[in-house]
Amino acid sequence: MAFQSAGGHGNLPNGNFSSVIYSKKVQLAFRKSTVVGDITNSDYFGEISAQGDTVKIIKEPEISVAAYARGQNITAQDLDDEDFSLVIDKSNYYAFKIDDIEEAHSHVNFMDLATNRAAYRLADQHDQEVLGYMTGYKQSDLHAQADTVNDVVNGTKAVATAGSDELLGSMKLKKGDFGNITTSSAGDHSIPIAARLPGATALPTATISPAMLVARMARLLDQQQVDKQGRFIVVDPVFMEVLRDEDSRFMNADYGEAGGLRNGLVLNNFHGFRVYSSSNLPALGTGPGTTGTANQNANFGAIVAGHDSAVATAEQISKTETYRDPDSFADIVRGMHLYGRKILRPEALVTAKYNLA
Repeated sequence: MAFQSAGGHGNLPNGNFSSVIYSKKVQLAFRKSTVVGDITNSDYFGEISAQGDTVKIIKEPEISVAAYARGQNITAQDLDDEDFSLVIDKSNYYAFKIDDIEEAHSHVNFMDLATNRAAYRLADQHDQEVLGYMTGYKQSDLHAQADTVNDVVNGTKAVATAGSDELLGSMKLKKGDFGNITTSSAGDHSIPIAARLPGATALPTATISPAMLVARMARLLDQQQVDKQGRFIVVDPVFMEVLRDEDSRFMNADYGEAGGLRNGLVLNNFHGFRVYSSSNLPALGTGPGTTGTANQNANFGAIVAGHDSAVATAEQISKTETYRDPDSFADIVRGMHLYGRKILRPEALVTAKYNLA
């Protein structure tokens, strides 16, 4: 009962004159933005219908160029038909039921609400898993950020010299790649970052700024002759905060997309990248918010930059159905999401592990 009664008041003692009203407006849970659809390509989608299907991708043959002198006999080279494979090896499902009595007497459409939430959960899991794969990590549990080094190759490697995570070692940035950092911890530890101080006249000796890290990622892609059109970078909210602290111009609407932000896109062009912010990037230990300029090799986050053509995704909802529960008076709704992902061009992906200084 919502109303208090004065001492000794005995009229309508149970308070049943005051009804309880259930709102037909449901409070929806917040939903994270997904970015994978914007930064991968579906050129090799093919016809997928079942887990285990394989898409074969032929690599462009390399051509040799030789000097020519007048009258010289020339030799035609044989073309190579090297290929690698994308395996459709990921599938997730949902299933729930609505009892007939509950459906008849409910003041809201629970089937509609649950189906909508299920679609989001499948999309969010897909985003977490693929971002982890692109960054060199895998999930320990569904619906969690990737937190373990990936050691499982999907199909066959696109480049033979890539590691078991299908990435190139030369494209993984770590602390030792920045000569200005002179602290004594191991070079393979995470990179401590801090905002650039106004008026600074020298490089810091224990940290780098977020802008320095993004610039280095751009340089590595330039050295691999990766097209400048179609480049992206995905950072987490911790990194994005320091980037904004570093330069207030990032808050200027000129840097955003006309008509508003979408799918995690926060900047249209920074060092040649479209900048996305995502909570689905890998986080190990206590994550990138763990502070310290030395000995951070267990608690850090990872970010990834690259070209839209670097990773292919092939996905579909292979089955969505509603059927009667044989054991009760209820409808069961279930669906399955089937997909695969493949690093096609590891030379067009660069990753970095970092933590706050």
